[in-house]
Amino acid sequence: MRLARTPHTMCGTLRAELGSTTRSGPSAAVRAFAIALIVTVIASVFAASGSFAQDPSVRSAGGNSRTFQSQPGGMFGAPQQINKAAPLYLQGDELIYDTKGQRVTAKGNVEIYYNNYVLTADKVTYDQAAGKLLLEGNAQIKDANGNIERADRIETTDDFRDAFIETLSVTTKDQTRIAARRAVRRDGNVTEFDDGKFTPCKNDPGKPPLWCLTGKRIIHDQTAATLTYQDARFEVLGVPVLYLPYFQHPDPSVKRRSGFLAPSFGQSSNLGVTTEIPYYFALSPSYDFTFHPEFSSKQGVLLKGDWRQKFATGQYSIKGAAIYQNPDTLPAGTTDPQSLQGWRGTVETKGHFSLSSWWSFGWDATYQSDQSFRRFYGFDSVFQTDRVNTAYIRGMNERNYFNASLYEFGGRSLNDTASTATASSLVHPVIDYRYIANAPVLGGELSFNGHARSMSRFTGAAERALGINGTDSMHAVTEVNWRKKFIDPIGQTWTPFANLRGDVYSFADARDATGAPLASSTLTYGTASAGLTYAYPFVAHSAGASHVIAPTVQVVTRQSSRVDQRLIPNEDAKSIILDDGLLFDEKKVSGFDRIDTGTRINAGAQYTFQANSGLSARVVLGQSFHVGGNNVFADPGKDVTSSVPGAITATSFSPSSGLETARSDYVAGIYISPIKNFSLVAQGRFDDKDGSLRRQDTLASAGIGPLTLQALYTYQHADPLLNINTDQHDLMGTIGLKLTDNWSVLGSMRYDLDAKQRIQDLIQLRYADECFVLTASYQETFVANTALNIVPDKTVMLRFELKNLGDFNYKTDTTSFAARGDNQPATPN
Repeated sequence: MRLARTPHTMCGTLRAELGSTTRSGPSAAVRAFAIALIVTVIASVFAASGSFAQDPSVRSAGGNSRTFQSQPGGMFGAPQQINKAAPLYLQGDELIYDTKGQRVTAKGNVEIYYNNYVLTADKVTYDQAAGKLLLEGNAQIKDANGNIERADRIETTDDFRDAFIETLSVTTKDQTRIAARRAVRRDGNVTEFDDGKFTPCKNDPGKPPLWCLTGKRIIHDQTAATLTYQDARFEVLGVPVLYLPYFQHPDPSVKRRSGFLAPSFGQSSNLGVTTEIPYYFALSPSYDFTFHPEFSSKQGVLLKGDWRQKFATGQYSIKGAAIYQNPDTLPAGTTDPQSLQGWRGTVETKGHFSLSSWWSFGWDATYQSDQSFRRFYGFDSVFQTDRVNTAYIRGMNERNYFNASLYEFGGRSLNDTASTATASSLVHPVIDYRYIANAPVLGGELSFNGHARSMSRFTGAAERALGINGTDSMHAVTEVNWRKKFIDPIGQTWTPFANLRGDVYSFADARDATGAPLASSTLTYGTASAGLTYAYPFVAHSAGASHVIAPTVQVVTRQSSRVDQRLIPNEDAKSIILDDGLLFDEKKVSGFDRIDTGTRINAGAQYTFQANSGLSARVVLGQSFHVGGNNVFADPGKDVTSSVPGAITATSFSPSSGLETARSDYVAGIYISPIKNFSLVAQGRFDDKDGSLRRQDTLASAGIGPLTLQALYTYQHADPLLNINTDQHDLMGTIGLKLTDNWSVLGSMRYDLDAKQRIQDLIQLRYADECFVLTASYQETFVANTALNIVPDKTVMLRFELKNLGDFNYKTDTTSFAARGDNQPATPN
């Protein structure tokens, strides 16, 4: 006896019935003839329709509209090809053939298997004269896409074009369900559900789903791919919470369609009450536009729009926003509000295209009318400290790399003044080329590097008022590199290497350490270097682990530079961080604008431990020695790019890098993974004289059952010549806890240990299941810059996401909408 599931009787509930039959068997000839007739009928039905008639997703010709894209076959998937030669398997308790009435009837636990379709019912009758197929009692159809349809009674024509279905329940492959008291399918395209219920939520028998939509009548238009509700109610846990006389949304198969998207609401001390109502224009399968104006009670209407377009070779997007600013509505404390009167706005565009299998080009650029616009209206985080616009063309294969890029840099530092925030620089362009020879040269690898850069700096408002222009510079570099690695019979590794380099550097409008102008100059110089890296790993194995100790020594020798690098602008070699990752680099400077000089010996050792249990650890310790020639790190010189005379205080790069003495600071690195999902990384630099800590970066992360932990600690010693007057200690921690399968909580904090002040904190509570997501967040920032109109901020956000319907946002008391994501085209409501 088979227990058959029958349709929903409530929003999400199921009932089960038992059906009993008696078994009697017709003659073998009658059974064979009946099976052959049913095979013929069902094969013709499958061939004509491509799917079962009661499946409301059957798509008629021309069903795709240019204003949206949907899955072939609608939300129930694409129709499957029917193999007429495939066998049909039928079984039942009783099979009756009525030759006079031209009927074939199968009774009792009827099961039919054909072309990956499974049909079950208590009774199946085919009326050959009327051309109808009748399924009665616990009827269920599972199609090749995994959709399951249930009904008490299904009556359909033999081509399945029109159907009458009573007590229907349909479950798609993604668990979206429609239940109804009865359904009528007409014109092979439209299905009408009486007393229908729609939900994508799973539920236990006898319990309502988390949410569902009900309607006196639900109409599914397959060609338009829409679900329309009359007398609609939105129910949560079976309780009606919202009534609409009319409601419509695309069926779950629709990915793009013109219409309103989910609105967002909020409240801000700077903007007041805000409302954003997006409208999405699906103009073409390849391009679309979202218009989402934001209405605020204090600032007025902020016009916003997003354009996106795709091509066969790439895509691009343009985002824009503009508002006519009334200076009287700006917050108290705004610097010179009258200067912001009139139109303010921003444009952001990105693109990437492939020219061939190796070549591509693209861009990423953002412009705004003034320095505070994007932060004030929430387009950027208050922690974004730079602005970089770029356009590039790039080529790469197995042995070649080419990149040509244009850059525009602008200051976005939190300690910018109104003057320095207007300073910028332009790279027009920078070109890099690398090539590795495809055949060994002297038994080793030969490679070529090329670099060329043209750059202009533009001074801030205060400097321009004094007639001081920015520095212009051009730099071209050519390098030839060779290296070879071999291992001798006792396991020692030897890696000799050599480098030849030539530079041409031209600059104008640079200044010396006193702010006095330097004469324009073009310099040419060349350097050569050679070296050897030696390592001798010692390996030991024990019963439970392996141990590897690898002492390493590297010698690099260069001649001293023939030019005074302190009088050359430094644009790309300002960041020097000595740690264990830099210890055995052949050159310690970053970028191309500075050159290592003299002879240097790098020495250190690495210990690696690997246990059979999975525990692993690695420790690196070392030091660098400058043994001859000029040490470029000893006196980096002042920044010679233009500034107000007498006001230059910054050096070209840190004079306390740890490499400025003959014996460098000690560097150490520890990498530990004691168990799965736990890791600890600690890197430190220690004074070579007294061993005091000079710099430290520590990251620990762990996943222990439902608990996730991450902590980051950074320490930087004071460096007054870089305007870092006190030691810097920062701590950032994150804790996540999964409370249940659906509930989780997350907390994070960024803390300045020196100032004993929080920089940013966040707490978030989240519920997520297969059909609903709820996120509640509270965030505070404590950053202030009155010149850029940045003030401490508090944000509360409540976000709902409903599968197939969109999402809902609510925020309050926020000056930055950083927590809100962009409104991406989605299924509109």
